[in-house]
Amino acid sequence: MNIPSHDLLHNLPGADIAEAGLADLAAHRETVASLLLEIGSPRLTKAGLAIPLPIKSGTGPPDAELRLYALLGREHGSAAYSQYGAWMRRLGKLCRSLEQRARLRPAPN
Repeated sequence: MNIPSHDLLHNLPGADIAEAGLADLAAHRETVASLLLEIGSPRLTKAGLAIPLPIKSGTGPPDAELRLYALLGREHGSAAYSQYGAWMRRLGKLCRSLEQRARLRPAPN
């Protein structure tokens, strides 16, 4: 069953991050939201969210978690560590909520 991402994410905590991340990935923009979706993509896709292929950065670390930390470091300096933790907690809430919704979704006929 192919459910539009807007319907799948409706009223979930972190839906704003997911929708922004999907738009950023489609436009090949490396942002906090797109990197969070790249990090969470195994869980999110298993729960039914179609995620475009991640951005392949020609420079810097290939790991999305390291790229996110570097981006937060440029934006927040010494507060990057706490920012990273806060964003990862929001991603975790999104993943858990979407997984719960997937478990409750009726099976395709």
